Amino acid sequence: MNKNILYIIIAVLLGLFAGWVIFGNDSVASENRVGNTSKVDQHDHENDGSEMWTCSMHPQIMLSEAGDCPICGMDLIPANSIQDGLAMNEIKMTENAMALANIQTTIIGNSSGNMDLNSISLSGKIATNEENNSVQASYFDGRIERLNVSYEGKQVNRGQLLATIYAPNLVAAQQELITTASLKESQPALYNAVRNKLKNWKLSEKQITAIESSGKVRENFPVYATVSGTVAQVMANEGDYVKQGQPILKVSNLNSVWAEFDAYENQIMQFKIGQKIAVTTNANPNKNYDAIVSFIDPILNTSTRTVTIRATIENKEGFFKPGMFVTGKVKTSPTSTVSNSVMIPASAVLWTGRRSIVYVKTSPNEPIFEMREITLGNRSGDNYQVVDGLENGDAIVTNGTFTVDAAAQLQGKNSMMNKGEDLSITNNDLGMSMELSRRLRTVLPQYLEMKEAFIKVDSKNITKYASEIQKNLKSIKSSDLISEESTSVKEAIATLSLIKSSKDIDRQREYYIILNQNLITYIMKLEDLKQPLYIQKCPMVNGDKGAIWLSTESVVQNPYHSEDMLSCGSVIFTINE
Repeated sequence: MNKNILYIIIAVLLGLFAGWVIFGNDSVASENRVGNTSKVDQHDHENDGSEMWTCSMHPQIMLSEAGDCPICGMDLIPANSIQDGLAMNEIKMTENAMALANIQTTIIGNSSGNMDLNSISLSGKIATNEENNSVQASYFDGRIERLNVSYEGKQVNRGQLLATIYAPNLVAAQQELITTASLKESQPALYNAVRNKLKNWKLSEKQITAIESSGKVRENFPVYATVSGTVAQVMANEGDYVKQGQPILKVSNLNSVWAEFDAYENQIMQFKIGQKIAVTTNANPNKNYDAIVSFIDPILNTSTRTVTIRATIENKEGFFKPGMFVTGKVKTSPTSTVSNSVMIPASAVLWTGRRSIVYVKTSPNEPIFEMREITLGNRSGDNYQVVDGLENGDAIVTNGTFTVDAAAQLQGKNSMMNKGEDLSITNNDLGMSMELSRRLRTVLPQYLEMKEAFIKVDSKNITKYASEIQKNLKSIKSSDLISEESTSVKEAIATLSLIKSSKDIDRQREYYIILNQNLITYIMKLEDLKQPLYIQKCPMVNGDKGAIWLSTESVVQNPYHSEDMLSCGSVIFTINE
């Protein structure tokens, strides 16, 4: 009996031990799993609160979960991953973002080894050589019965019949000749006086003798060309009554023409009469035509702030046509500053009004860009001389600079608009003068109307709004602007003058690119606008360097292209979003 009780107790103890072994470990494991899960959940919640995901192409996108960019569809990346270990003036972009934005870099070289960097490039057009112009006039009062040359561009030769004129005064003079012809033996002085009167009216000896011999009075008299050339202007019509000396035609000899260029104030001292200038045309860009500077206008054009530089070009083959656009390149004397400086494309530079900014690729293997402030010298064509801030061999962004800067600004990095504390600047330096801010707000509607006119290829309204903007900017007192603002405003005024004076839409678009470069950097600083403004960019204009413009709509309508490419471009930055 006692043995049975002992066996029962042992069995119970063994059962309890087995149960603890089996179920106790599971409970501990379960608790461990729960604990671990809680820790994981806690970690995930911590991540949910701290880790954000962004798009390397559109850094304004900030989402709490990984996925695709709602704008471009690219994979989102951790917001912190692209900035780890970078300074405040550095930004890193992915290869995909660079390709999508068409960001291009160029390794710059020293200017001393490049002839073109010691030259100034000027834009201009062909004009008639006024020294070779002549006016074909009527030599007597009368009515034009027939005009043999009635349109501009017609070639005329010396001695060619230009017009036939009914001349009542010559009728009386012919009667005097016929009457005095019978008295020439007895009164030779009177006879000769009558003949000389007809000669003064440009009748030839042969014509006068014919009238005298026939004894008949002619009513209509011819007007012959005294020079050879091309008709530049028709100044009378058939049926018009003309006075003695009144012009009928203006004839230009195009065997030589003028090439007239506009030089800015800061370039004037680089030119002198007798200087050689190489001229190229859009019609034949691969050929240079040698010319000599023959005239420098002593008076500055106060509207465009430019001086006219003129060169005379031989045109025996008739290649140059008045009105044709040309480019002139003048070699300048190299200075020590130029020889020690570098030249960079104008497309690489961002202007803030006080500073000039470029982005330098600091790593040859990674797309890391450093914002760098530089000091600019003179401009030569599409290039700027850099006095300080860059060295030979630096790789800089030459296409897509705005995109890189916008990404830096939206990620809180130092940028064109936000210099940051690292560079020691007060908040006041980030703004602009009150006067410029006020004027930009005033002309902004006119700018947007002009942009619409470019889209519609409406030259009349382009000229209208360019004139209104220019008038407003010209009324700004220089004393109300800082020096850098004054320079940009003057260049904008000069560019608007070129837009107004040009009748060619393609040329107007070229000037519009320059206007946008001058104005948009300041418009970006405006705050409390009534609506967002979108900076849009087309990569296919300006020699594939790209160009920007402003729009109130995010939908792209390209002012640089015709109807078949209106949608070419994208939004690269939003102002007052």
